[in-house]
Amino acid sequence: MVDPCPLIEVSGAPFERGRQYGTQAAERIAKGVAHYTSQLEGLGLGWPEIRALVADYLPVIEGFDARYVEEMRGIAQGAALPFEQIALLNARTEILKLGAHPELRAKLATAEDPDGCTGLVALPAATQDGRLIHAQNWDWKAECAETAVVLRIRRDDGPDILTFTEAGGLARCGLNAAGIAITANYLESDRDYSQIGVPLALIRRKVLETEHLALAMRTVYATPKSPSNNMIVSHCGGVAIDFECAPDETFQVHPQDGLLVHANHWQSPVALSKLKDTGIASTPDSLYRDIRVRDLLAPQIGRITVDGVKTALFDDFASPWSVCRPPRPSLTTNLSATVAMIVMQPAIGRMEVAMLPALNREFQTFSLD
Repeated sequence: MVDPCPLIEVSGAPFERGRQYGTQAAERIAKGVAHYTSQLEGLGLGWPEIRALVADYLPVIEGFDARYVEEMRGIAQGAALPFEQIALLNARTEILKLGAHPELRAKLATAEDPDGCTGLVALPAATQDGRLIHAQNWDWKAECAETAVVLRIRRDDGPDILTFTEAGGLARCGLNAAGIAITANYLESDRDYSQIGVPLALIRRKVLETEHLALAMRTVYATPKSPSNNMIVSHCGGVAIDFECAPDETFQVHPQDGLLVHANHWQSPVALSKLKDTGIASTPDSLYRDIRVRDLLAPQIGRITVDGVKTALFDDFASPWSVCRPPRPSLTTNLSATVAMIVMQPAIGRMEVAMLPALNREFQTFSLD
């Protein structure tokens, strides 16, 4: 049996929001911390080293938005955990793989499998009811199905937010009351970890806090990053752009015939002329996952439905190396799976989530209302 994903609702000032979050999600946050702690211990790294890495990285987070530090401190208090453990959950890729110590880079580069995903947007003109659909399969470690939450944030200083994330994280994918949505998937290039950038989770959170699409896109386009990453930003009014982000440069991929699909390899011809895609060796199924989804949806353009999107993302061609991935050993030692399928309709503030969808086709519905 697959456990449902809990809804956590918070409001108030940043520290108070965090405290409410930590209190309600304490058990799942502790599981996530234990999972990543075990992985670190396998590399011979303890919390003294991680505290040092967090301390070195903290000024970058504070410079981006000090309120996020306050919110993380609130989460730590509510969950009765050290602040450094919450910071790790919100910047696990950057802190583990980069930190501030070059001598750790080679060792930490093998700390994690790639964070997969297949993302898509169907623009209003391509859908049956004229509503934009923004969806994704999140491929990651199977045990993270036990640590995921949906976080609903009631805000007095901007649009309300609905985000699917690992417990303790400030955001992953989601939508807001202004009709903006974001999903993200792993990319890798030969430019990665050449600089210290803002944690990816916090960039996504900033997008979801934004009322205006232009400023949301600016956040993705212009914020310095440590690793490469792909982020799809959409607006319910009928705009979607895929941003293929290297640490120091951003490239664009646009919808074709109202449909945008992206997996885990670089697509922009401009990007491929300027950098080397170093991630395909660890995500070889990416080469056909986006093709499969596009081919399944292309005949339906003009009448694509939420159910049609789900069917495409349930695709099991070449299983277990499929769009919808059942739990299977990764190329290293982890048990990998499509942890969740998330289907969003930002025009009506609706998010549907199926946990471990290769094993479970039951969706939970979450709403901003």
